[in-house]
Amino acid sequence: MKTVFIDCSPKKKLSASGFIMSLTGLFVLGTKKKEKLRTPADNERILNEIADADNVVFSMPLYVDGIPSHLLPFLKKMEEFCRKNNKELNVYVIANNGFIEGKQNEPLMQNMENFCDRSNIKWCGGLGIGGGVMMNVMRILIVVFLGIALLRTFVSIINEGFFFPIGPWIVYGKQILEVLALGCGIITFDIWLALCINKKKEYGKHYTRIMLPSFVFIICADLFFTIISVIQGGIFRGWFSKKKPTVM
Repeated sequence: MKTVFIDCSPKKKLSASGFIMSLTGLFVLGTKKKEKLRTPADNERILNEIADADNVVFSMPLYVDGIPSHLLPFLKKMEEFCRKNNKELNVYVIANNGFIEGKQNEPLMQNMENFCDRSNIKWCGGLGIGGGVMMNVMRILIVVFLGIALLRTFVSIINEGFFFPIGPWIVYGKQILEVLALGCGIITFDIWLALCINKKKEYGKHYTRIMLPSFVFIICADLFFTIISVIQGGIFRGWFSKKKPTVM
């Protein structure tokens, strides 16, 4: 069995879609091929991988209540390819959005179901995730907490002479459990999706979210996007840049 995973996020790095896709792949058996779809130059390469695949898993963000625009030309080519070759294929979708409710992904799921119907391939359902940005926050926290645990271990070795103090790692273990608790719904539904892929079964449509109260999520998301904006060029990047006159 061959499964092709397609990360449809336009981001080069820190893609929540790519992270969730990789998480799903951990539980999928057989031959696995991960692809990144960002530009039209990727289309033919991915279609070649799909040619002998049994399953395709699209992982994508929700943009303006629908499919990211750069994905549409590929879907058109894939439709033509599947109809021309009478391709038998199971299609699964993982969609995440910046809203707190996973149900916001429903229009995207309907679009992908219609795509499968037109392409004569099997729509097997999808997982809609609310608060997808928090998946990035979770993996960043895991790395940060690891760094803190290593630093505490180093300081403890110097000050107390213990070769491997266990205290910092007990704290780190508790922190990891707390982080995983935030994503327990996502992880559970994700494993369920992987099991359906392994059996080539229909998954249906299921929606989940990050386990945070809405008002806390808004604060965390605002802080995350502000930090990322500063790292990538500043909060007001482009606001005061010279604009070229529009040619009418």
